[in-house]
Amino acid sequence: MRISGGEAKGRTLKFPSRSTQRPTTDFLRETLFNILGSPADQTFLDLYAGSGSVGLEAASRKAKKVVFVEKNRDLIGTIRENVSLCGYADRCLIIHADIQTALRDLYRQKSGFDVVFADPPYNRGFIAETLRSLTKYPVFGENGFVVLQHSIKEQLAFSTEWFITDQRKYGDNLLTLLRMGSA
Repeated sequence: MRISGGEAKGRTLKFPSRSTQRPTTDFLRETLFNILGSPADQTFLDLYAGSGSVGLEAASRKAKKVVFVEKNRDLIGTIRENVSLCGYADRCLIIHADIQTALRDLYRQKSGFDVVFADPPYNRGFIAETLRSLTKYPVFGENGFVVLQHSIKEQLAFSTEWFITDQRKYGDNLLTLLRMGSA
C-alpha cells in the first residue's frame, strides 16, 4: 500500500498483516482524489480510518489539517506509525474513539471540515449509523460534504437532510458524495 500522489507519492504505508480490516486500495484512493481535486488548504476528516491511508493521501496532497478517527487500538498504533513515516505529525490529529463519541466531541469543539470521508466496514449497517451521527453532529465547514466508500450491495437509506451529488462504481465499491441540505 503506497501513497499515490502529492509530496509523499510512492511512500509505503504499514498495515497489520493479522488485521481483518479491508484497506482502501491505492486505485480507489487515487480515483477519490481525482474526483475531489486537490485538498490543498482544506480540512479532512477520515472516519473509520484503518491504517490512515486516505487521510495521509490528503495530507500528501497538501490538506492543511487531517483528523483520523478509529476505535481499534491496534490500528491506532498503525496510524501513528504511518503519520510519523510520512512526517505529518504537525497537521494530523488521531482520535481513538467510536464514531458517535468522536463526532460529538468534534462538534462541541466547533470543528468544521471541508471533506468528511467514511469507509465503514462493509455490509454491517454502519452507513446509516454514520449518517445519523453526522446529522446529529454536523462537523462541516460552509461547503463541506461527505464521501462514503461502501459496497455496491449496501442500500443507501438516509433521511431527507442528505442528497447525493455524485456516485461512482468501481468493481464492488461505490464512492458516494453527499451534502446536507436540499438539492
